[in-house]
Amino acid sequence: MPASYQTPKRGDAQDKTKTVSQSASTNVAKDTATVRKLLEGKGRNVFSIGPDDTLSAAVAMLRDKHVGALIVTDASDSLVGILSERDIVRKLAETPGQTLPQKVSDNMTHKVETCSPDETLVTVLRRMTDGRFRHLPVLDNGTLCGMVTIGDVVNHRLNELEHEALQLKQMIVG
Repeated sequence: MPASYQTPKRGDAQDKTKTVSQSASTNVAKDTATVRKLLEGKGRNVFSIGPDDTLSAAVAMLRDKHVGALIVTDASDSLVGILSERDIVRKLAETPGQTLPQKVSDNMTHKVETCSPDETLVTVLRRMTDGRFRHLPVLDNGTLCGMVTIGDVVNHRLNELEHEALQLKQMIVG
């Protein structure tokens, strides 16, 4: 035991306020990262295509917009599916030389996983990892309001970690 430490004596004043350096509440961020927060920084642009368009048109749009997936919407802009590069590559392997004229609706993912703006990024990342998909449309009360990618979520988390590391360094240095 260091010489500077002295055990409390019976007559010493007892401090009733207990401090804890770590607890469940201090380890959870007060400003939990949500999809809404990510979209505020990223923007809400969504690139969509119609179900009757061809895969050739979809490939051109993926190339021109530099994205990996397109939302498939009907005439009333309702979400009906999602078409990713992965969907197209699989179809190219199944039907070589006959793929590009096919309709989007015949090749898209019909059962689309979505999230809400209030979901945490940790939850979204877990769902994407478990489901093995990289694009997640965001619906706010049934209305399409954005798209998050696994890259967006990872990049946001890396920025948070850099910020936390900087704060720790500043706290240590003074």
